[in-house]
Amino acid sequence: MEISQKCFTKKSDLVTRSITGETIIVPVRGHVGDLDSIYTLNEVGSAVWGLFDGETSISQIIDTISGDYEVSRSETEADIIELIGSMEEAGLIS
Repeated sequence: MEISQKCFTKKSDLVTRSITGETIIVPVRGHVGDLDSIYTLNEVGSAVWGLFDGETSISQIIDTISGDYEVSRSETEADIIELIGSMEEAGLIS
């Protein structure tokens, strides 16, 4: 499947909080928050995070973000693909 058609979901073993436009993600390991692995997303990253619902494709996410933030689709695509790669590597999405 082409990456643009993939849909991602947030892993269930995470605690997330939104604070002043940013999202803080803390993985939970062994029923305890792993404070050495805290992830912080800015406003745009938070918007992308909110769209990981298992039904919205990467292509749809790119369209939404590029429209909402008035950024070219190609620039948005490159940034989102990079963000997804780092989130997959960190084990935050599947």
